[in-house]
Amino acid sequence: MSEKELNAIITKKLNYYMDLNSTTQVELAEYMGVSQATISNWQKGIKTPRMSKIDKICEFFHIKRSDLMEDNSSTKKPTGIRIPVLGRVAAGIPIEAIEDIIDTEEITEELASSGTFFGLKLKGNSMEPRMCEDDVVIVRQQSDAEDGDIVIATVNGDEATCKRLKKYNDGIVLISNNPNYDPMYFSNKEIQEKPVKIIGKVVELRGKF
Repeated sequence: MSEKELNAIITKKLNYYMDLNSTTQVELAEYMGVSQATISNWQKGIKTPRMSKIDKICEFFHIKRSDLMEDNSSTKKPTGIRIPVLGRVAAGIPIEAIEDIIDTEEITEELASSGTFFGLKLKGNSMEPRMCEDDVVIVRQQSDAEDGDIVIATVNGDEATCKRLKKYNDGIVLISNNPNYDPMYFSNKEIQEKPVKIIGKVVELRGKF
């Protein structure tokens, strides 16, 4: 494959994933540590991102390098699996028992095969500017996550909330994107006693207009 052909594929795929996730140039530029003009040049095919930048783009969209660099059917609208979108997740109620289903979203068969998923409609502005009220996040059900992941968690028996997870030896912190909200610190003891429970990891954002 020629460099020109590869550049055309990367350009097409980048635009596809930005549209799919309602990602703005500003959001991606901030994450990548580059200028908005650089993102624009990538989208127009004027320049091609270096391999290190390609890997970081893949990290941002939770995709594989091949998804961005290979000309396959992944940019066609997938015929996938429908999952429920919940208006809320109440503490102590199994996801499959929640009846507050307000919509459905489609995920690929490949993603669906990697676990059990649900959608959650966000409330409030604690995760702005990247995640806004009424956006839908696609969540893989799991009881733990890696440092830096965005998770859905319940605290002290309250309704589930969306936060970024930071882990320490003596506890965790649940962090909002919005700086107007203070981080929520919990010791290992508090995690057990309150309790603090992770119920899923956010794998995709479906922004709404």
